[in-house]
Amino acid sequence: MTQVLDYQSKAIVELMGVLPADRDAEWLKNSLQQAIMVEIATIGPYASALWSIKEPGEAVARDIREIIFDEMTHMGLVCNMLTTIGGTPVLADPKVVPKYEHALPGGVRPDLIVFLEGLSKDSVEMFSEIERPEHPIARFDTTATIGAFYTAIEEAFETQQHLISGDRQIEFSLVGHGQGNEIVPLDTIERVRAAIEIIKEQGEGTSASPENPFPGKPGELAHFYVFREMFRGKKLIKVSENPVVWDFKGDDVPLPPAFPMGRVPEGGWANGGANAPTPEVQRVLDAFNLHFSDMLRALQAAWRTGDPDSLFTAIGHMRGMRTEARKLVQLELPDGSGRTYGPEFLYVGE
Repeated sequence: MTQVLDYQSKAIVELMGVLPADRDAEWLKNSLQQAIMVEIATIGPYASALWSIKEPGEAVARDIREIIFDEMTHMGLVCNMLTTIGGTPVLADPKVVPKYEHALPGGVRPDLIVFLEGLSKDSVEMFSEIERPEHPIARFDTTATIGAFYTAIEEAFETQQHLISGDRQIEFSLVGHGQGNEIVPLDTIERVRAAIEIIKEQGEGTSASPENPFPGKPGELAHFYVFREMFRGKKLIKVSENPVVWDFKGDDVPLPPAFPMGRVPEGGWANGGANAPTPEVQRVLDAFNLHFSDMLRALQAAWRTGDPDSLFTAIGHMRGMRTEARKLVQLELPDGSGRTYGPEFLYVGE
């Protein structure tokens, strides 16, 4: 199929509908571009919740921060998968950047609307739905998942091993944030398999355990279960060894105090009616959006040139995003609701 660079397309649904025997090099390139878009889509919601927390060193804040670093590593690994087979990641383009409130890109999980809001029960429930496993340990209904898409990508790599060249590979370590947090060159099928295993199991856990096999600290759970703990307000613990049963019956997991960031209207606060920003608020929003866009441009440049120095530029813009977001979540909306502004994650040109 022709490459589809449209966040609001049904490209992933169409890709998954292709028979395995027909999943060729172009199928794999298109699938990896869509996977990059999915990984980036998670950053805005998770970061908005993180930046709304009043005490950044609080336990829930630390957990969300580590998940964000995991997601950035996943994005980097998928970019390496695409460049090693001769593709070029597209990150800084208005057609592929995330849209909120909106479903995930490519038509995956069309029932799930992803939005930008501060930390709340609603937001952490949405986060857990993004990370939902194919086979949850702790009794939930299953639906088509991102993990199933990665399984299809892995299977296609197995039949297309000859495409792996090792070209334009970025190497960058974030191991201080967990065992799997290394962006490594993917120049063999073994390394590709390992990278996909990290992406799937950090998010979903394994079929035997909700624990993250690549933790930042002992006993760390996979993303889905961390977010379910926040939603349920209880730690997930093993309550039986034979048979093995896990349940949310551990210590309390209270959500920490957070600024009441309101839900960002589709297309940004300019579409917020009575909450349309004043010039003063707009200046902060513009500063955030420019950092966000420059971050995407720096990330794209890294994988187009193979130069890891661009990642340091991207990290600088991430810090700028945090600074502006922390200002926004303390600016009260004019509608009298007591809620506040928050980052929009809108892409702006150079």
